[in-house]
Amino acid sequence: MMSPTSEAAIEPYTLLRASLSLFKKAPTELENQQLSQAQRQAKNEYEIETRVLNSNEAASVIVSDQEVANAFAEVRARFDDDDAFEAALLANRLTTESLRAALSRQCKVNSVLEKVAARAPKVNEVEVGIFYHSHPEKFHIPEQRIARHILISINPDYPENTRENAFARITEIAETLKRKPHKFANLALKNSECPTALNGGELGTVVQGKLYPELDAALFQLKENQISAIVETEVGFHLIQCSKIIRAETMSLKNATPKIKQIMQERSRRRCQRSWLASLPAVKS
Repeated sequence: MMSPTSEAAIEPYTLLRASLSLFKKAPTELENQQLSQAQRQAKNEYEIETRVLNSNEAASVIVSDQEVANAFAEVRARFDDDDAFEAALLANRLTTESLRAALSRQCKVNSVLEKVAARAPKVNEVEVGIFYHSHPEKFHIPEQRIARHILISINPDYPENTRENAFARITEIAETLKRKPHKFANLALKNSECPTALNGGELGTVVQGKLYPELDAALFQLKENQISAIVETEVGFHLIQCSKIIRAETMSLKNATPKIKQIMQERSRRRCQRSWLASLPAVKS
């Protein structure tokens, strides 16, 4: 399905990139409205790239054959065989030659933008400190619990899972665990009706608010290695064990500094690129 805008007016590879970016689909798979949106984005991107390539900065940028070969190989690797690759090229109005040319263009645009981004000023320690103290919530790590659980579901369509029978089954498991708490993982594997049973009921590391409210409340009241009383949720009856408590902490400025620098430097690079792009003259018709 192709039609909304004249196909010949839009560079095929740019359209393909826009389509995949917006909808995770090739242009031929799009509805008319989606295709129009992808075409608009492709035209805008191509115009911006042309402005980049017409800039003074682009004059000194040379793309090597190896860069293009690497980019081509990366695209080719997404397909199982040559036939599938050739079919995809044909469907998107591309040839190996036009794809290489488009990739060469893209590599040059990326190199120019990287050259411009390198002008961004380096983030200093004062800026890092201000960011750290202005965003304390970003560096607070809440308390976490490593947990396991056992679920016996309630489903009146099955005799063994009526509410009465499910409660009797979970009660029997709870009594066994009172005598043999170290058997929790084994009992989960044998009895739990949750997919986590295959991993001994392992829920992984959780923070408050991630589980059913009833389970959440029970888990965060337990001591390390303690097993809860029977907990009922909308899906059935549970037993939950707190394997480990990881206390809440606030990351120190020293430990947070590398990540802050990375975030702030990337922001600075993007601002530098946006400012430069805004200064470029429009493409002449």
